[in-house]
Amino acid sequence: MHNKASSRDVNSQNFTKLKRVDTNPDPDIYDITYVDISPSEGSSSPLSKSPWSVRVDPTDAEPPHSASKPPPASYTEEHTNYSPNVLLGSLVREEGHIYSLATSGDLLYTGSDSKNIRVWKSHIEFSSFKSNSGLVKAIVLAGDKIFTGHQDGKIRVWKVSAKESNAFRRVGTMPNLRDFIRNSIAPSSYFNFTRRNRTSAQGFRHLDAISCLALSEDKRLLYSGSWDKTFKVWRVSDLRCLESVNAHEDAVNAVVSGFDGLVFTGSADGTVKVWRREDQAKETKHFFSETLLKQDCAVTAIAVDQSATLVYCGSSDGTVNFWERDHNMKNGGVLKGHKLAVLCLVTAGNLLFSGSADLGIRVWRRPERGGGEEHVCLSVLTGHAGPVKCLAVERDQESVSGERRWIVYSGSLDRSVKMWRVSENAPPMEFRSSDPFGGPTELTVAPSFSAQGRVSPKR
Repeated sequence: MHNKASSRDVNSQNFTKLKRVDTNPDPDIYDITYVDISPSEGSSSPLSKSPWSVRVDPTDAEPPHSASKPPPASYTEEHTNYSPNVLLGSLVREEGHIYSLATSGDLLYTGSDSKNIRVWKSHIEFSSFKSNSGLVKAIVLAGDKIFTGHQDGKIRVWKVSAKESNAFRRVGTMPNLRDFIRNSIAPSSYFNFTRRNRTSAQGFRHLDAISCLALSEDKRLLYSGSWDKTFKVWRVSDLRCLESVNAHEDAVNAVVSGFDGLVFTGSADGTVKVWRREDQAKETKHFFSETLLKQDCAVTAIAVDQSATLVYCGSSDGTVNFWERDHNMKNGGVLKGHKLAVLCLVTAGNLLFSGSADLGIRVWRRPERGGGEEHVCLSVLTGHAGPVKCLAVERDQESVSGERRWIVYSGSLDRSVKMWRVSENAPPMEFRSSDPFGGPTELTVAPSFSAQGRVSPKR
């Protein structure tokens, strides 16, 4: 185990770059044990349940379903029109580890520990803007606003300039000075505290790093989760904090707005909790509903499949649990295959993508709603030389008739963002390497694009 003091300054760590991408990388080659868990000054954020401190015992890793049995005959007959899953290339900017991604139209936003938010268009750097402090841990797009969550516990708000499409300006910080003044003069008139929130959450201000951001279903509310064990609710229209909830016994690593007004939070305390939103006359309140999961290892990521009403949870032991709304939020099973912590999850169509500290991205296809089948792993996307920290996905507009394809962006602590094209119609493929775990086909490195859009041979 590493010395805890080594985790205090993430930016000062010296990472050993892999000379090649190994199918079964030795975690000791690339120091990932305490990446991205350094608390803010004065924070009590624990390190004992860090998502990077748990390693999977190889004897516990089960091969994905596709390794043990072929796809059903009905699938083979009906899904013959597909394109192979491929790695299109990489966006490389040697300035910082990539912690957050967001897509909108033809633009891709990337956040890193360099404090920069870079905007890419057609694989070329289109623009950039920089925060004063705090690495960019989360990015959310809401209409004409761009929200970024930072290590310093603040949310910054940006807009595109009315005069120049590639110029961005900061239009606010949450909370702002006016909030502090109003709350200090008459806290009850600004913010509806409970006694417990007043003593430990200290109102609308996050006391530690913001780990995640999410929008409500109707896009009116913004949720922020933090290492201070709380999640807070902000109104998008006027940037006002409406509520603070003491949610967990440890750092909140994930917050997602789901279906039926439900909000799901995951924490380093090993739990996934459900909160019910109620819109009252002049305010919005969130009430605890139930605990879906309680385990010894940290919960690191949550994603919701709206169409199939499934909730997925990634953990530091490399597993992905899921629950089904159609069965009263009963646990539907566990997806196994990753060898290290699952760090990010995203859904698209009938696919689930899971990024991991084992450097890989697994592509899972869920069964049709009510079909009674199991999830299968279609591919393992490999090529990153560092843990896969964040994922974003958009529809591939060049999909051929009868096929639905997705462009997947993966951000890594190797300082790059890779672009993948993945088809929903692709069948599970037999593994063709010496991987002792078994599994589907792995896709390896393709050419990289530099910041100027030229093909780069660097990785």
